[in-house]
Amino acid sequence: MLSTKAQNVRVSIDTTIVTNHTTTIKQQTIPYKATTGFQPVWDESGTPIASLSYTYYKRSDIKNDEKRPLVISFNGGPGSASVWMHIAYTGPRILKIDEEGFPVQPYGIKANPNSILDVADIVFVNPVNTGYSRMIPGSDGKMPEKELFFGVQADVKYLAGWINTFVSRNNRWRSPKYLIGESYGTTRVSGLALELQNQHWMYLNGVILVSPTEIGFKFAGPVEVANRLPYFTAAAWYHKMLPPELQNKDLSEILPEVENYTINELLPAIVKSGYLEKDKKENVITKMAYYSGLSKKTIRQHNLEVPKAYFWKDLLRDKDGYTIGRLDSRYKGMDIKEAGEAPDYNSELTSWLHSFTPAINYYYSQELNFKTDLKYNMFGSVRPWDRTKGNQTGENLRKAMAMNANLHTMIQSGYYDGATTYFNAKYVMWQLNANGKLTDRLSFKGYRSGHMMYLRNEDLIQANDDIRAFITKSSANISKGSKY
Repeated sequence: MLSTKAQNVRVSIDTTIVTNHTTTIKQQTIPYKATTGFQPVWDESGTPIASLSYTYYKRSDIKNDEKRPLVISFNGGPGSASVWMHIAYTGPRILKIDEEGFPVQPYGIKANPNSILDVADIVFVNPVNTGYSRMIPGSDGKMPEKELFFGVQADVKYLAGWINTFVSRNNRWRSPKYLIGESYGTTRVSGLALELQNQHWMYLNGVILVSPTEIGFKFAGPVEVANRLPYFTAAAWYHKMLPPELQNKDLSEILPEVENYTINELLPAIVKSGYLEKDKKENVITKMAYYSGLSKKTIRQHNLEVPKAYFWKDLLRDKDGYTIGRLDSRYKGMDIKEAGEAPDYNSELTSWLHSFTPAINYYYSQELNFKTDLKYNMFGSVRPWDRTKGNQTGENLRKAMAMNANLHTMIQSGYYDGATTYFNAKYVMWQLNANGKLTDRLSFKGYRSGHMMYLRNEDLIQANDDIRAFITKSSANISKGSKY
């Protein structure tokens, strides 16, 4: 039998495919509709300049969605697709992995009994060049300028317009609305909170920051260096590299002690640098070694400023010669040489790509009936990413919260994340609350895993429950109006 295929791969500008499903969440049968397709991005003249692929899950037994929350989900990179949270965290189907989050074969998809679809509808959005999303050439065959999409401000601007269209098309203006972003996605949703509010008059009820970046708050120099220590402690504890008196304690007992030391003793010592008294410096070196699993010699040679990359290479160097992961330090890697300043590769990312790539391609084609010859970009080309105009997204989120008394923010972080560490996430939360008046609308949740803390089953359960509780809390006073 002869089979022929199209020779030109084209991006659909505006199309949807709908499939119907059921799942079980919290012992309750949930029917839902999955809408997968493309929705355009227009320029100021109304010409399509890009088309974004998305998947929208809507519970189908809810007659009136006036009070039904809508969660709009982004990943980061900034060139990363929405695949990670889509099929591993909040969506109704997740990839097959073991209880700790490591890949298993055959690769595939299974039900997610922890999905938040019981309490909220969810749309997963792929920005330009991620997933199946692409730019659209003009009538002259030329692609739009990259500056329209690839930059801190440009990203926020065009995505806000896209969200406006999506909400209007799907009649969700009355619904409580939430943004969730992971990694660079936290920069994205922090900026979107104010952009949607000021330019589209769309007021949110909540923003969820998963493994947040600095979102524009500056903490270079001594603050950034000192803030590494609590993460060092967590990773060392996991790999059993701490002294027995610490190793025999639970992580929850150790971290508050290390955080207190970091703020009150280590930071002032690093600020004084070479002018720190010799005996005090030796005391700091001893304490850092005690809390980090590193040798005093290593800390002394680095003048108290041990780079994270060196930590990933060195922590287990003299134990078994393995490296540890950047995004999730539970993972081990194997370098050709044990010597060196940094690992040869990211052991955790290699593991994740093993399982996520086959799963998302299978899922779209076979379960969502979305068939295309387009390549699904796990990571797409978005360079150069324009940061020249600065990053004020954290300040913008703070402004949005000040102007909207119903807007709440929750931060979720894994203790073993060495890229966007949990203690830096706490620092970001503190900066958001500069006037001390947002305390009751800000919350932090920590988990015993890494950057994608939901990969570990115990944390998947807890993190989704934390979102449910966050939605309940942030919706509690809606009927009373947005007022102080």
